[in-house]
Amino acid sequence: MTDNKAFKRRVRERMARTGESYTTARRHVLAKSGRRPAEQPITVLPGYPAPGGGEHHDSALLGHVLQQAGVAVGEAVVAGLGGGIGFMYAVFEYATVTTTTIVTQHHPEPFIPAALARLAVPYEVKNTGSAAVAEKNLRAAIDRGRAPILRVDRFALPWHPGLPFGDAYEVAVMGLDGATAYVDDECGRPNPIALDALEAAWAAHKKGRHHQITVTGTQAPGYDLAAAARDAIATTAAHLTGPVLGHAFDVNFGLSGMRKLVRDLSDPKNKRLMDPRTFFSTLTRIHHCLEIEYGAPGAMRPLYARFLDEVAPLVDGGLTRAAELYRDAGESWSALASAAVSTHLMARYDELTEQALAVQLTEGAAGADRLAALAAEANGLGEAYAAGPLDEPERRALLDTMAGHAARALALEESAVEILQAVHHAV
Repeated sequence: MTDNKAFKRRVRERMARTGESYTTARRHVLAKSGRRPAEQPITVLPGYPAPGGGEHHDSALLGHVLQQAGVAVGEAVVAGLGGGIGFMYAVFEYATVTTTTIVTQHHPEPFIPAALARLAVPYEVKNTGSAAVAEKNLRAAIDRGRAPILRVDRFALPWHPGLPFGDAYEVAVMGLDGATAYVDDECGRPNPIALDALEAAWAAHKKGRHHQITVTGTQAPGYDLAAAARDAIATTAAHLTGPVLGHAFDVNFGLSGMRKLVRDLSDPKNKRLMDPRTFFSTLTRIHHCLEIEYGAPGAMRPLYARFLDEVAPLVDGGLTRAAELYRDAGESWSALASAAVSTHLMARYDELTEQALAVQLTEGAAGADRLAALAAEANGLGEAYAAGPLDEPERRALLDTMAGHAARALALEESAVEILQAVHHAV
């Protein structure tokens, strides 16, 4: 672990230099401090860059795989062409638990195939119910000199302790050494994992069992980035403003989902948030989703703003204004996330989350035991909070603050998406 004062100083220095939020700057500083290229095992595929880093997991991961395959493209462009931003806000109530999920990347279209299609990079997809066939497919890709992307259950990986939810998650295999695989996943060095343990995580996501994507070629000459960007922007705008699935669940997507979140946070009669355990889990989950999972820090808006800035000269200069609005929206979403974990035992949850992120980005698989201990403490905080929760005025004041941040973000997003729509209709 890094010295806390020195680490925070480096984060603040990066914030001043780049204009990034604390969460984004922290992620970059941690990733850089965790990289050890000289320690990469010789079994890593030639040309594979230092793993980890980036702001958005899928975009950074695909960028590494593409670089190894000879296609140079930045994280922001990958993110934008994958569909960019979205918003899904949903509450799932089960017999014993109520969970809140916010997805801020484009959803539910699979992100990596969408990006590859718009990048015009050929790839193959393999699925099988057989572990033996799956290993054969994996080894065949490595033998061809390509790093395959596997869809696994995130929480079945030793360095991602959590509940067995079958959470779909992509990792890249950047090398093999006998019965050991080297995995690119967040950490600045390869994550070694026994092949049978990787196979168990690979099989645990039932809907995508042994799903593998392998890049098979490169872009053809004459690739038209402007056309690809226009198509991606049109899709992003359409799904932020209109139907995504074509049925009743669409109320949870896009601007509609944002409005629903504002209403839920503002409603003094929201019975679900009156239960202390649900209140604690909802707020900590909101923080996690807006800053860590299912997107990038700031609800992925700052990264999408970089994409718009990069393609504006090719597509339409008006996109730079949309980029400004999305950067501002990202600040509001981050402010909401920070407020959610700013008080009582929630602040301790935030500390544990920050420690876990540091271990994950700098140690990865080597820090699995410490990550498990941090997760166990974090999971126990809900019961501790329920034993001494915020009183009603404190709880209401906190929710009103959060609702205010969400409402400001919503207003900015409404203005930004109008620009995206205007650019699309002008073509």
